[in-house]
Amino acid sequence: MNWKLLFEKQVKLDEYISRNHNLNESDLFEQKILALLVELGELANETRCFKFWSTKKRNNDKIIIEEYVDNIHFLLSLGLNKGLEFSEIDYAKSNHDETTQFNLIFQYVTIFKQAPTRANYLTLFEAYLQLADILGFSDEAIMQAYDEKNEVNFERQDAGY
Repeated sequence: MNWKLLFEKQVKLDEYISRNHNLNESDLFEQKILALLVELGELANETRCFKFWSTKKRNNDKIIIEEYVDNIHFLLSLGLNKGLEFSEIDYAKSNHDETTQFNLIFQYVTIFKQAPTRANYLTLFEAYLQLADILGFSDEAIMQAYDEKNEVNFERQDAGY
């Protein structure tokens, strides 16, 4: 995955949003953390992995990967907010099921919020990338979905979203 390119694209989107809404990017850490948590919940909801009481099937992969890359946007943005960009990230495959992996990610978001260090950021990002493996998403699919959603995000800003 070309993380340098993704961070560059995220910088452009963040700057565009900040200009359009007259925001100071450095003041948005708390909002971005909450946005990430909400979007993680939306992703979990689409997978339905935790809904033991329901027999309804999970949503299709197109919807799930769109929700997945929403979180990539916020993860990148949080890294930029704290000066934690990277060009490479290595991670081992997870042995967890989807529900356990989501719970770990929620935990790591909270840890990163309390102590926004490079180590905590990388741990959070690694866990999120492990979720992609669990969900069956390739780097190429993630990159394509990110680009598509990034374009939509710019269009939304232009439309007064």
